[in-house]
This record gives sequence, structure tokens and C-alpha cells, in this order.
Amino acid sequence: MDPRDDLLTEFAADLRRLRESAGNPTYRELGRRAHYSAGTLSEAAGGRKLPSLAVTLAYVRACGGEPGEWEERWHAVADESRGDGADSPPEPQPGEIPPYAGLAAFTPADAGRFFGRERLVEKLVGRLGRQRFLAVLGASGSGKSSLLRAGLLPSVKGPAVLLTPGARPLEECAVKFAAALGVAPGALLDDFAAHPRNLGLAARRLADGGDEDLVLVVDQFEEVFTLCQDDPERAQFLDALVTAAAEPGSRTRVVLGIRTDFYTHCARHADLADVLQDAQVLVGPMTTEELRQAISRPAVDAGYRVENALVSRLVADATGQPGVLPLLSHALLETWRRRRGTTLTLTAYESTGGIERAIAQTSEATFAKLSVRQQRLARQIFLRMTALGEGTEDTKRRISRSEIDTEEEDTAVVLGELAAARLVTLDDTGIEITHEALIRGWPRLREWLTEDREGLRVHRQLTEATDAWESVEEDPGWLYRGTRLAIAREWAARQDSALSRRERRFLDASLGVEHAEQERDRRRSRRLRQLVALLAVLLVFAVTATVYAVRAQTTATDQRNSALAQKLAGQAQEMRGTNPALAAQLALAAYRLDPSPEARSSVLIMFATPYATRLTGHTGRVNTVALRPDGQVLATASWDGTARLWDVHDQHHPVPLGVLAGHAGNVNNVAFSADGRTVATAGFDGTVRVWDVSDPARPGPGVVVERHSGKSYAVAFSPAGPLLATADVAGTIRLYDTADAARPRPVGELTGHTSYVNNLAFSADGRLLASASADKTARVWDVASRRQLGIAAGHTDVVHSVAFNPGGNTLATASQDQTARLWDITDPAHPAQLSVLTAHKAIVRSVAFTADGHTLATTGFDRTARLWDVADPRKPRQLASLAGQTGAVVSAVFTHDGRTLATASDDQTARLWDLPGPAVPVHTAKTCHAAFRPDGKLLATGGYDQVVRLRDLAVAGSPRPLATIGGFDDPVCGVAISPDGRTLATGSWDHTMTLRDITDPAHPGPPVVFNRSHDDIDAVAFSPDGRILATAGDGHTVRLWDLADRTRPVEIAKLEGHADDVHALAFSPDGRTLASASWDHTARLWDVSAPRAPRPLAKLEGHTDTIFSIAFSPDGGKVATGSADRTVRVWDVTAPAAAHAVAVLTGHTDNVMGVSFSGDGRTLASGSYDRTVRLWDATRFEPYAVLLEEMDRVYDVRYAPDGHTLVSAVADGTVRLSETDPDRAAERICAVTSPEITEAEWTASLPGLGYTPPCP
Repeated sequence: MDPRDDLLTEFAADLRRLRESAGNPTYRELGRRAHYSAGTLSEAAGGRKLPSLAVTLAYVRACGGEPGEWEERWHAVADESRGDGADSPPEPQPGEIPPYAGLAAFTPADAGRFFGRERLVEKLVGRLGRQRFLAVLGASGSGKSSLLRAGLLPSVKGPAVLLTPGARPLEECAVKFAAALGVAPGALLDDFAAHPRNLGLAARRLADGGDEDLVLVVDQFEEVFTLCQDDPERAQFLDALVTAAAEPGSRTRVVLGIRTDFYTHCARHADLADVLQDAQVLVGPMTTEELRQAISRPAVDAGYRVENALVSRLVADATGQPGVLPLLSHALLETWRRRRGTTLTLTAYESTGGIERAIAQTSEATFAKLSVRQQRLARQIFLRMTALGEGTEDTKRRISRSEIDTEEEDTAVVLGELAAARLVTLDDTGIEITHEALIRGWPRLREWLTEDREGLRVHRQLTEATDAWESVEEDPGWLYRGTRLAIAREWAARQDSALSRRERRFLDASLGVEHAEQERDRRRSRRLRQLVALLAVLLVFAVTATVYAVRAQTTATDQRNSALAQKLAGQAQEMRGTNPALAAQLALAAYRLDPSPEARSSVLIMFATPYATRLTGHTGRVNTVALRPDGQVLATASWDGTARLWDVHDQHHPVPLGVLAGHAGNVNNVAFSADGRTVATAGFDGTVRVWDVSDPARPGPGVVVERHSGKSYAVAFSPAGPLLATADVAGTIRLYDTADAARPRPVGELTGHTSYVNNLAFSADGRLLASASADKTARVWDVASRRQLGIAAGHTDVVHSVAFNPGGNTLATASQDQTARLWDITDPAHPAQLSVLTAHKAIVRSVAFTADGHTLATTGFDRTARLWDVADPRKPRQLASLAGQTGAVVSAVFTHDGRTLATASDDQTARLWDLPGPAVPVHTAKTCHAAFRPDGKLLATGGYDQVVRLRDLAVAGSPRPLATIGGFDDPVCGVAISPDGRTLATGSWDHTMTLRDITDPAHPGPPVVFNRSHDDIDAVAFSPDGRILATAGDGHTVRLWDLADRTRPVEIAKLEGHADDVHALAFSPDGRTLASASWDHTARLWDVSAPRAPRPLAKLEGHTDTIFSIAFSPDGGKVATGSADRTVRVWDVTAPAAAHAVAVLTGHTDNVMGVSFSGDGRTLASGSYDRTVRLWDATRFEPYAVLLEEMDRVYDVRYAPDGHTLVSAVADGTVRLSETDPDRAAERICAVTSPEITEAEWTASLPGLGYTPPCP
């Protein structure tokens, strides 16, 4: 094969060369390393077709190549193949219909390609036959709309009306009923508004003459709260719905489709809350089998074939992901477009970017096609089509064509491109985003939405005011006046291009009448008094309605409790990131209502990511967090014009202290002095102020240090003394001596920046000052001489933040160019770039080091804080991503011990994150095995980075590194610790097996190499008495070694019988039986009661692929095996010679790599390549809980000696310590959550149940 033929053959040839450079291992050997068959790997290097990305990377890693480089090459080949038509279909034939809907919701016409929800449709139809009012609840992206439209409606036998409420729900209802009845909508709207009974009467007219009632489906019911701004019309619509279903003789059955995060809004309407008491149907995630049906059936029915590997990958990628169904549908549509003939391939799917990246890839590609002006128009169109959330996620908003200037040619082009890409939906009357998943999944749109949310609200109000003005024939009384006009005028001065012609005409008309109405103060005063009176009336009404709703609650039945618990568990999982304390308490309440697997899972995963305590109180975006040097007090600065102080000595129960009020606008920055007695603030009112906070609960008045016409951006105190640095909009840095905080004294200026300075930071010794500027540079200054030393130039956009590491030889910078960078400033006059951190998908706003300098935090507009291992700043490695804040994360600071990270966000909160969290970074490559010392205080792990690491677990929640054992030339995936805790056994793919003395685990002894095998084998296991070591041996054997002298192990027996190499070994608790698991698809039991004369007992057959793991139950009566056939099997080995299977546990969607029994033997854990850990009831052989939080493939699971802590070895190089006892998890929830769930929150989530906080 000539490697010059094309990219594909060259790619394959290079794979073969890589194998040659690795010593030309056989494909069988590569298969063992890569966990793919030899045939698959051979085909990958054959050049006939492009292998999947997963196979390529496994091949490369097995040969010791660089995965990042090969991933780029794979995408280049995939892109070229598509460009040449090799991976994309011919132009669609006339009338050809894709089998997948993409982002578009299914319609009744799509019932033939709607699969996977049959069970739920049947449940809905049954419930609807018994009840007149149903609420179908689900998260955004759970498939509610498709379920109602393509599942329920085609199953309804009688008449049906489908509507979405929009901004005028009663009007929309009248339009739909008028079309069905053949009457004028205007008269019907008057009827509906006149009395709530009239909607039911109209429904009776439609149902008359038939046996079936009218089914009224109100999809996207949350629009009643997000888009409808007319409170009376909202109330009329809700009254009409409730009355239509509840009236005697009703012929109406009402079904609402509601997003779960808006369910609490329903409780504000007493009658609606009442009918919803027992009317909820929760749309949860699809099961594995349902996902398979949804993926495969549409294609198969349309005459296409879906590769099995693609189905497995899609199921694995989709399982446990919230809001994933529209992303899955979009990824499937894009995969279909790239199909090979009639086959949908894994390669095509990976070329779309996968579930997470497909929507962003499509959006970016479409956006890139547009001209600069058209891109500006696209931005404005998307912003108009998004309704900003108030404590909830942003939602889509339907707009009329009249809202934008559709007659312009560029606007038509933009709409055409967006519609062709199925990003927006067009019809004769309006335009809308095809699905809200686009809002979540396209980073550019999220960035637009976070840039100026207040401005977007002003624009939305202006649009609505324009609509209202035109609807009353441009009555001047509907024009803007006073404050609203001033706000709109100020915003329009900055964003004039965002206005449509009609909005500009409205604003001009408002400005025209402003001068004629200046003398009408008295009328405005009267309006204000009327407004106050109206608000008072509304308040009385709201209080009355709440009291009524509370009194209307009734005791729930067991069946209702079960349904409510399921809903609560789903709700808790959805809000775990945005409101961890409330989510944890709701999960616990659900578990106590009904301890089902779903509720139990919800409790157990509450701490599966670092827990965050929220600090609320600011009424504007929080810009900065700063810690007093002793770590006991936190300061926050906000757009609400204040800085606040918080007692955080108990980070889980922060206490508000003093409020620093005095700035006339945004407080952009805050800093503590070295002695902690003074705080400095910088404000957009042009002032810098210092505050005496000796008593943080009663801070002194602010002293103005400087005042000027521009904005003050930044302040920083030197850690070496009372020196204060400030920075302003002109780029000038000023220094002040604050020894007398009441009379700060200027001591110098630093100039050189050509634009405003965003941030300042002193080195730990106070000798250097760094500044970050909008001129795209960071600069380093010598404090003593007041002169510039060096410039860190390399960013391509505004630099937002700087931070020194504690040693002062590394500088970190954060930039609007979406990167953070590390610089070597050993010579501060010549900063040298060390590395670029590119994980953020939007603007990077801040950087912060831990006190030891080994960890860096970066925060950004992608709403995350990310942690990096920067022990080697030339090779930074991402450790964790902290997600959950609903706005940009703009500032961060570590406590001195590094166990807490404080962050500030545009969502008006600060957070205190518990670190390191359950995922502990251990290896720089895959972690493949873990073993505990019998006392549970030492953990040994082996990894693909060719080392074994020992960690001290004596302090719960804070694993401490003790030793790194190197000297291996290949991955180390065999690790065991002797029962006396003094010896470590290892097996490596470098063909060595070793023993080491770890009596002092901080200083392991030298290796004793007792075996050099020819095969890549690594399994090792100690007998319970520690006298025998079992190892995998050459020629598909198991070897037994006498350890009487651990410096000279002696082989005493060889066990033969397996037809392929042995992968795992386990002794029974009594030491009389040894179990072995093999690549030959079998496990075997051996009698080793006489270890020098072992004999076979039983062959465990039933698995259809490699058995990767095996474990005995604590009582020795059961054996569990995990296999590449995706199953776990449990065997009764009470009589080992008559061992037999008692259960096959299914649910995993990829290789099962690890199994382990809990200390009491009642729970079995399994870990899989599908990135999940599943817990099983080992007595009933049924699901117990699912831990869906692993970030990568799971290689091993192991229960700690305490019997309830589970360690998972994960391919991202971490080990994850998980609590599997729900009662212990509940104790932790009650210990750390703050504040306690309020009665209002309880009532909103658990209507009908008395207020009983789960943590008394």
C-alpha cells in the first residue's frame, strides 16, 4: 500500500509505523493493552476505512504514542473524507425525509418515528382516562414536547387542541378553539375573558356528538410565567383551564407540559396548585433499552442500518446526562447526514463532535458562513429569541416577524441559513429557536447572554412596549416616560444597532413627548401612589393565596408519596449544581418519602462533585471575592454598589457580617490589608475607599483615597506592609501608604499601559507588582524603584487577571481570548511563556494559586471554575471543573489550606467549594487498579503512567500523598497489599512482578523482582493469611508462590486449564478457594487448601466475552464476575465444586471492568467503561443505586475495609471516593447544608405535605 495515495492510507501507514517504533508487538499483545480485539486493531491500521476515534486513540496509547496529536490528525482525515464525499451522502433525493428530527420537537405527524417512550405514553393515556387534569413534568431536553405531540396526541381517540401559551395565552387559546369551531377568534376571546366557564363550554361544543372528551394539551406551559407579562390575562387563563376540567359535566381533559424548574411557579395560583396535588407525571431519563430503541428504530424503519458500536457509544454518552435528548437527536441527524451509504457509523458520529459538541459545531459552522454584518444580525435575532431566566435557566421565546426588519436582504439571508441548519424554526407568523438545548449547548450564545443581561432586559421591555404601543394605534399614552425612558435612552446610546426600525420609531416618539410632559410631576406622583396601592392589593392577594394553598394541603397517600419522591429526586439532581443545599435536602426528603433506587441514587450523588455553599444577599452581580489573611472573613464586591463581609470560619454555615456601603455604583474590586484590619474597594463611581474592619460586624466609614472622573477598576494590598495599589480606566497605577488608614498618603505612580487596568497582584514578598490590562498585556513592576521590569505579551485580547505563585517565579494571566497562560518570571524583565490553558470555552476572567503553588484555579464566562495541576508549569493538567453557577464565574481565591475555593459570579452569588471533592487526582494517565491496606488508612493505586502511588487516608476527605514508586517501563495494573499491611505486590506490563516492604509507606523498600513473564500479565493476589501469593503466569496459567521469606518468594504450584491469559484473581475469605478470570470468557475455581497440590473445582461459564474482574462476597458464598459482554454475573459457590449462576445483572452499556462486595455482603458494586458505577442489592439481585458522575471510563472498583466507602479507579487519572451508605450520606447532608429549606421551598416542591425539614 502506497502511503502517498491519500490521507487515509497515509494515516493507516503511520499507525503501522507507530507500532513498529513500539517494538512491533503482536496485535494480540496490543489488544490486551488497548482492550480491543486484535482484529479491530489490525483493521484500524489496514487503511480500508477510517477507524473510530476511540479505537484510534486506544491503538496509539497501546503503542506509546501521543493521543492529542493523533486526535487532531483523526479529525483532519475525517474532515477531508467528508469534503471528498467519502463520509457524506449524495444530495438528498426529492421527498427524502431524515429519520431523525434533530433539534425540532416531534409533531403528531412524526408518531411513526417516535420510539422509546411507549411505556410512558401508555401510562399517560391510562392516567388521562381516569383524571381530567394532568401535569407532565420534565427538565428541559427531557422530551416532554415530543412525548405530548408524537406520543400522546396520536393515541387520543377524540378531538384534541394543542397550543403553546406565548405572551397572550388566553388569546392563543381563543385562536386555536376558533379554528376548530369555525368561528371568529375575537368573539371567543371576549367569551373566555368574561367568565372562566366559557372555555369549558367551547370544549363541549367540540366534543358534542362523540363519546370522547376533548383533550386540551398546553405545551411549554412555563411560557405563562416567562412570556406573559399581563397578570390579569395569566390569571384568567389559569382559571379557565382549571374550571374547564373541574366543572360538573365537564367534557374537557387538560394536559400541561411543564419544565420542572417552573413547577414551583404553579403553587402561586391556589386553584392550580390544588388540582396538581395528585396530577403529576414525571418524564425522567430514558432507560438503556429505551435509548437503544430511540436511536435504532427510526433509522431501521427508514431502511438504514446503525452500527452496534455507534448504538453503544450513543447510549453511554447519553445515559445520565440531563437534557440530553435534543442533543442526541441533533447528533443523530448530523450523523445521518454523514452516513456511509445506508449505514450510520461511529466514525461519522465522532466527526460531528459527539453529543456535547455537535450542536456547537453546527452553530459555529453556520455562524461562520455569514458576513460580519450578518453575524451582528444573527446575534440580535438569537438574543431576541431568548427569554432570560429569573433564578431559572434561560428559555426560548417566540418572536413575530414584525419584531425584526425581515424586509432587509441580510436579515432574510440570516434567517435562511439558520433555518437550513435547523437552528431556528420559521413559519408565516413567527420565528423561534428550534430547541432550548441550543441555549445550553452553544458557548457563543451563552457568552452573548451573559455579557449584558440587564441591557437585554431593557431591550426586551422596550420591544414589549413597542408592541403594546402599536396595538393601540400608537396612542401617545403608551410611550415611555421618566425613568424607563432614561434607562432605554442610555441603553440605546450604547446599542443603537440592536434596535429595529419600529423600536427606534417608538423610542423617538417617546423622546419627542418627553419635553411636553415635564410639568406633569403631579400626575406621575398620583400614578406612583396608585401603583403602591395596587402593589399592596396584590400583596394581600398573594398572602391570601399562599394561606389558602397551605390550608388546602392534604395528607399524601403512599402511592402519591412514591410519585412525589420520584419527582423530587429528579428535581434534586437537576438543581444540584445551581442550588446544592436545597437540592441535597430535597433528595433526602425524597429518600425518606420512598427509599427507591432513584431516590437513593439522588442522595448518594449529592457529593459526587465538590459541594458548594452559596452566599446570597447581593442584589447585583458579584465581581470579586477576597479572603482575610487568616481565612476567617470573606469580602465580596458587587454591582449593587456594596461590598459585604462574611464570617466563613465554618465554610458550610457562613454568617453575614458588615456591609460596606458608600460607592455610588458598581464596586468592582475588594482587597484585605496584610494585617486584615483594613479593606480597600474600587468603584465605577471613580473612587477608591479604605475601610476599618477591625470589627468586621461593624466596619468603620469608608475613607476616600482617590476620586476622579473615570472608573476605578482594581485595588491590591502588599502582603509585606501597608502599601496599597490602585488602577483606573486610564491605565494609571497609583501607590499609597495606608499605615494611617484614615489618611492614606500617595507614594508613587506607575504608567505604561495604554488602556484600562483590570487587575493587580503583589508577589508574596511584596517586591513585585503585576497588572492586567485591556491593552492585551500583563506587566511586571519593581515596587521599590517604581519602574516597569517586563511585559508578558502573547494574549490576543483583553487581559483580565494576574496572579503570582507563592515562589514568585511564575505568573498566571487570564484573558478575553479564552485562554489562561503561565509565564516564567525568574527574570522579571523577560517574562517567558511556559504554557497555555485552553479548556475554557469562553472568556477567562480570573486566576488564583493555592498556598503551595501546585494548583491553579481559573474562572470564566463558561460558568465554570477549573482546577489545574501546575506543579510543572510547562505541563499543566486539568484536575476538575466546578460547574453549577448560572452566570459567568469572575473571581476566585483559595483558603490557605487549599481545601476551600471561594468564587464570585454574575448570578449574584458567591460560593465556597469543598476541595478536593470525591475525585482525587492521582496519576497523569489512566488509573487502572486500587488496593487498600486492611486498616483502610492506606490506598495503593497503579496507573498507565508507569508508577504506583501510595496515599494516606487517615484524615477523611483529604487523601495525602505519601510515595510514588517508579522504575516500571509499562503500565502497572496489578496491585495488592498483604493482610499485615507490610508488603506491596505489583504486576506490570513490562513483564515484571515485584514485592516491596511498605512498613513505612512514605519510604517503600527496594523492589524484589520475583518473576519475569513473557506475556503482558499483571494479576496479583495475597491469600488471607498472607503466606501465599497468586499471580497470573505465562502460558495462560496461574502461579502460586510461598512467601515464608518475602525477599525470596518460591514458586510452589502452577494451575493450568484456561485457554487464554488470566486477567483477575481473588481468594475466598477462608483462603481455601482461589478464583481466576480469563480472556477465554470463563472463570475458574481452584481448591488451594493444600497450596502445593491445588486442584480444579469448577468452571464458571456463561459470559460471552472477556471476564475482567472477579470478587468473593465476605461470607465466601457468592462470586461476582464482570465482563466485556456488559453484564455482571453472580454465582452461588457455597459448594464450590457445584458452583452455578444465580443472577445476571444488566444495565451497563460497555465493558464491566470492576466488581466488589460491600463489607456486609448486601451490596455489590460494578464499574464500567460506560462511565458509571452501579450498586446492586446482592440479596435480591436488583438495582440499588446508580452513581452517574464518573468523568471517564471506570477501570476498577473496590470497597474499603470500612465496608461502605467505595473507591473507583478512573481513566482520567483520578480515584473517586464515594459513600454508598445512604444513611451516612444523609448525616453529611444535614451536617453541611445551609440554609435550611424554607417552608415556601418545601411547599413548592412537596405540596400537600406538612413542613418537615429533613434535617431536624
